[in-house]
Amino acid sequence: MTHRPIILGIVGDSAAGKTTLTRGIAQVLGPENVTIICTDDYHRYSRKQRAEIGITALHPDCNHLDIMQQHLTLLSTGQPILKPIYNHSTGEFDPPEYIQPKKFVIVEGLLGYSTRGARDCYDVKVYLAPSEELRAKWKVKRDTMKRGYTETQVLKQLVEREPDSEAFIRPQRKWADLVVSFYLPLKNTDSSQLNVRLVLRPTIPHPDFLEILDQGSPSFQPAVRLGLDRDMGKPVDVLEIDSNATKAQVNELEIILCKEMPYLKDFCSLEADSDIGKLVGTTGELLRSYPLALTQLLISYHMIKATNIYL
Repeated sequence: MTHRPIILGIVGDSAAGKTTLTRGIAQVLGPENVTIICTDDYHRYSRKQRAEIGITALHPDCNHLDIMQQHLTLLSTGQPILKPIYNHSTGEFDPPEYIQPKKFVIVEGLLGYSTRGARDCYDVKVYLAPSEELRAKWKVKRDTMKRGYTETQVLKQLVEREPDSEAFIRPQRKWADLVVSFYLPLKNTDSSQLNVRLVLRPTIPHPDFLEILDQGSPSFQPAVRLGLDRDMGKPVDVLEIDSNATKAQVNELEIILCKEMPYLKDFCSLEADSDIGKLVGTTGELLRSYPLALTQLLISYHMIKATNIYL
């Protein structure tokens, strides 16, 4: 490992799945090796103050982006920070926390790529862009179950936040190395059955998925597909994994990917790590999503690759 931590950014709108994605990546890398930072902690105002002022948490003026950038700079050189804590249950701020970065730092939140100085601190940048239909389902479920809102309040908040989502959150997509888009299969309303579309930008070296798919059996098709497309006007590779991908297909792809990155062998087994690919179903039960699991594994691959050990 290098002496400085490897820093991953995961940016996306509210309820885009950042925490779920982060949890699985931390399992792959080993929780003892990972420090997780949420940029929501850098909110400038409490929930009550935001309502009084008439500003949303998505607006840059509602966040201490200068302090966030300063803290990211310190973390990127292995130095500790005294991080604020925003309590989502109360909408207020708890006492700050002393953070000493571990081998890997995952920074997830709304505005992580909003300044040049912050962007320069990341080794790997991911943007989460689920379909808006799916994000709305996730937000209603999360905010009614965990944050004390009614469904009507959540839907009203989505409408009120839309201008700031369009102006400040979605433009950050252009800075990402990987764009992760979960979406529901056609004629499927079960939000736990996910397809994923992975936009692989040439800003970092991705695994040779064409070679990987060629090594695999013909059974990869049509559940796993690789193609060319354009994203925000630029050419990209696109890897798609459907929810009906079988355990055998996933394990085959996993084994080939892990052979290229030996460090992952101790962490990447779907059998060994019960939290990999896990998400909460519509009735609260834990389910396994293979597209989610492979997304978590791919991002972890890039974290290990960034250490330069196996280049």
